[in-house]
Amino acid sequence: MGFQFKLPDLGEGVREGEILRWLVAEGDEIIQDQPVIEVMTDKITAELPSPIAGRVEKLLVEAGEIVPVGATLLLIDGQSPNGQDGAQPGRSTAQTASPAAPRAPSAGSLVDAGVRAAPAVRRLARELGVDLARVRGAGPEGRISVEEVRAAASALKGEGPERIPLRGVRRAISERMVEAVRSGAAYTLVEEVDVDSLVELRRRTVAAAEAVGARLTYLPFIIAALCITLREHPEFNANVEEGSDDLLVYPEQHIGMAVQTERGLIAPVIKNAGELGIFDLARSVERLSTRARDQALTRDESSGGTFTVTSLGRLGGIMATPILNHPQIGILGVHRIEPRAVVREGEIVIRQMVNLSLTLDHRYIDGWRAAEFMHTLKGYLEDPGLLLSQTPNAEEITCLEAS
Repeated sequence: MGFQFKLPDLGEGVREGEILRWLVAEGDEIIQDQPVIEVMTDKITAELPSPIAGRVEKLLVEAGEIVPVGATLLLIDGQSPNGQDGAQPGRSTAQTASPAAPRAPSAGSLVDAGVRAAPAVRRLARELGVDLARVRGAGPEGRISVEEVRAAASALKGEGPERIPLRGVRRAISERMVEAVRSGAAYTLVEEVDVDSLVELRRRTVAAAEAVGARLTYLPFIIAALCITLREHPEFNANVEEGSDDLLVYPEQHIGMAVQTERGLIAPVIKNAGELGIFDLARSVERLSTRARDQALTRDESSGGTFTVTSLGRLGGIMATPILNHPQIGILGVHRIEPRAVVREGEIVIRQMVNLSLTLDHRYIDGWRAAEFMHTLKGYLEDPGLLLSQTPNAEEITCLEAS
């Protein structure tokens, strides 16, 4: 038996991974550190490199399979890292990245005219009269499966609905959402916030921010206000410890932000967000959002969050009940900013308003404490001067206002 290449422990409590695609085929000669397989966990997508050079003897799992950490993925005829021959199983030292360039996909992942499907899938499509260019593959990079071809054939004949398998990031999101609902006692508090002054502040500073490479949306201001609020209410900045019901309260604010991508919702993390100024937060939001959409996030960029914020911008609706990002105990939903008629000093006036939805785990945070938290957050968003007085590098904006 050749050297056993096993799914390594990728950290952060990851217990299993989904096989997205093979980067080699049986019989291929490979070099040490060459990426051989692409694996997705609920944290990251990674190409795993081989710790040894040799010839690929056998691929033991197929794309789409979910395997536990420690499972043998393939056998390699070569020299193990400890100098033993290939008959001795070795311990994989695969990491999440490799200096070696990825190999082209093997014959099982051929791409013709933008279609990604294995030869057997193509043969079945020809037999059933299915045009693969019109089939939406749910596999990695749009790879089409046998089941999807059969479903498309059935739809052509009017025999039933199209079947879309729950795979990849969609499956990981599903598992995390179900776990969050199953393990917690979530409730949501909604507050209306007058952001008229904040809208005006952004209007005055957005051009200057762009001049220094910062795309200034409202989200950096909201994250800055959130970090200050979390410092004043530290028990909200916490995770539930895995394997127990203990609460781990963190001194630093590592803010996850939900980003919609083609693969589903991803939440990269702005580390130490409370130490960043508004422009630095704006650059972090833009950089991490782009990396999330490009599937380029590292493990560190996609893990370790202590609180999450989710915003759909202009599409944000009036209100929602965000689902907790387990094991965090709090998530803030930001909805559409729009002019509304409100009463001020007995008069009806038009103000820029936004609704915020705060979902919390009731096992740890009672309703009155949630109301106090939201009151504090609302105060900073309604008074940008107060917000800037406690935000690092606020002179970037205050100097612009003075000029």
